[in-house]
Amino acid sequence: MSRPIIRIGVSACLMGEKVRYDGNHRRNSFVTDILAEHFELVPVCPEAELGMGVPRETVDLEGDVAAPKMIGTHSRKDWTASMNDWTRQKIEELASLNLCGFVMKKGSPSCGVHRVPVIQENREPLSEGRGLFAMAYMKTCPDVPVEDELRLEDPQVQKEFLARVYDLSSLSNNPS
Repeated sequence: MSRPIIRIGVSACLMGEKVRYDGNHRRNSFVTDILAEHFELVPVCPEAELGMGVPRETVDLEGDVAAPKMIGTHSRKDWTASMNDWTRQKIEELASLNLCGFVMKKGSPSCGVHRVPVIQENREPLSEGRGLFAMAYMKTCPDVPVEDELRLEDPQVQKEFLARVYDLSSLSNNPS
């Protein structure tokens, strides 16, 4: 009997894809050398897939930490509605793949999971936000374990993440 395919979503830049704002990547060896050996990885880059271009202007999160706006750093273009629309469609698409985990890019205004800066009216950043895609994905798919690559450097976090991935996989492959 063959083992079921277990899929994990991954920020595409962590897989070595040159999709970042500066045209570079942030290849992560845990993702590409370890996770790729055991799981099918599904790359996602919200900014590139939305059509923001590579390279592109950087964006910041601004305003309400619970519902920030995504604003071009220099142009002041508001990407919020476009990103939220794309995010809804992408989450629907990903749902059909039964992802059992997600590794997102730390600090990203779209994929950051923890402590993403959200600039306040006084121009001071509050490091309490989440990227727009990460926030929506985690709200829509609360049972899917989500971590960023930096936290996964901690062996205990790795162990807990992988245990949750396998637990979710066993539930997904053995419906009651």
